[in-house]
Amino acid sequence: MRRRAADYRRPVRRRLSCWIWSLLGIFSIVGFVLFVVHHHHDHEDHVEQPVSERESRNEQVVHERMNLTQEMLSVNSYARQIAEQTTLAKAYIIIAKEHNNLHLAWELSTKIRSCQLLLSKAAMRDEPISLDEAEPNIRSLSSLILKAQDAHYDIATTMMTMKSHIQALEERANAASVQSMMFGQLTAESLPKKLHCLEMKLMADWLTKKSLQDFADERRNSPRLVDNNLYHFCIFSDNLLAVSVVINSTVANADHPKQLVFHIVTDSIHYGVMLAWFLNNDFKGSTVEVQNIDNFTWLNSSYSPAVKQLMSTDSRKYYFDGSEDTGVEPKFRNPKYIYLLNHLRFYIPEIYPQLEKIVFLDDDVVVQKDLTPLFSLDLHGNVNGAVETCLEAFHRYYKYLNFSNPLISSKFDPQACGWAFGMNVFDLIAWRKASVTSRYHYWIEQNADRTIWKLGTLPPGLLAFYGMTEPLDRRWHVLGLGYDVNVDNRLIESAAVIHFNGNMKPWLKLRINRYRPLWERYVNQTHPHLQDCATH
Repeated sequence: MRRRAADYRRPVRRRLSCWIWSLLGIFSIVGFVLFVVHHHHDHEDHVEQPVSERESRNEQVVHERMNLTQEMLSVNSYARQIAEQTTLAKAYIIIAKEHNNLHLAWELSTKIRSCQLLLSKAAMRDEPISLDEAEPNIRSLSSLILKAQDAHYDIATTMMTMKSHIQALEERANAASVQSMMFGQLTAESLPKKLHCLEMKLMADWLTKKSLQDFADERRNSPRLVDNNLYHFCIFSDNLLAVSVVINSTVANADHPKQLVFHIVTDSIHYGVMLAWFLNNDFKGSTVEVQNIDNFTWLNSSYSPAVKQLMSTDSRKYYFDGSEDTGVEPKFRNPKYIYLLNHLRFYIPEIYPQLEKIVFLDDDVVVQKDLTPLFSLDLHGNVNGAVETCLEAFHRYYKYLNFSNPLISSKFDPQACGWAFGMNVFDLIAWRKASVTSRYHYWIEQNADRTIWKLGTLPPGLLAFYGMTEPLDRRWHVLGLGYDVNVDNRLIESAAVIHFNGNMKPWLKLRINRYRPLWERYVNQTHPHLQDCATH
């Protein structure tokens, strides 16, 4: 075939092919560039998003305070994990010590202190524990716990050991509680040294000053002591300063103090002390009588089953030995309940046979208002006027008496409202008519084995005066100042009589300081003997 001339060949086709390849190359380069740029932007987006989320979370941590309690309750919190591991580690410390593995116990103790320090720091800075902080502590403590388990301290051993330790701690706690009650009771029964000093000085006065004894003989037969036109109060106590405060406060708040007569009965030890004090002090014209219980020859075991029981060997062993029944609380062994002065309140008509009405006051009360209106109250034929206590913490009959005894359950309402001794107005005419003292004797005999009530004068009082007690306005008598630190101030201010019932008497160091001034203002601190003994 003849070759074409150069002018007739197809150069256009060759040029088109080059152009196409050039375009393809350009597109490839552009596509690569676009891919790189797109990939770079995607990477920036993925990086910037978590950073911004982290920043937002950090800002939240900065602005929100951590609640450590919620942290400890949270299942996922590091604080809770550390606390739980610490508790387990403490158990293994006890077991390690029992097995004489002191090195392991030391390692566990060291790591526990480190964990406790971390928890304290977290609480101080109000921020949760981070993973970086928690991880080394959790890991090392877990390693030690596994080491303890490998040393045969398995879960069963741990549980048995901890159970025995819990029982031992409970026994120690119970023993400490009983011991605390006994010490508190002992403190309440003990006479402070400074008051003992006062009594010694007064006894010296009584024994050395015959003029005091002559004066006492002159006052003994005063017609005022049996005058029913006057207002009579009785107090049975061996606490000189306490009785003095009762009389001082009653006289200070009386509209007509010269019409008041106070009848004190004490024991032979304090008889001279009381006379020396009350004969040498002025009470705004009121009359004060002091009697010795040993002179009540009629109050003997043949007449009174209470005296018979109190003098019995079994009773003294029960109150003073304490080994007969370990289930009885220490307060139920208080020897004051075997003290006859505490039971004289049931013999008031016999002690004062010529009186018709009298107000009984405990020696741990303070009078804040005139009490003479009590004598004109209508008791509606009842013997005892008293403030009911069932409004103050469930003081009903079933709390004082054994209603499983058919003798009690058949005669008394378990929901009947209790009332308080401490400030009581007694109609002695109605008392004698109803033979209340005989009723008291009956219930004392029925309780010879202490199955109806354990001790005290209130339970037999609830029985003897059942159906014969007139409820008084509670403002006449406010209780609780010897054990309750939260008595309402308004109630105290409105009260005619406030009562320091309980172990925390105002003349003791074991007292509630908030109420101390209410009692102390009626202490005659100008008396030379009081100043010498510095009882205030």
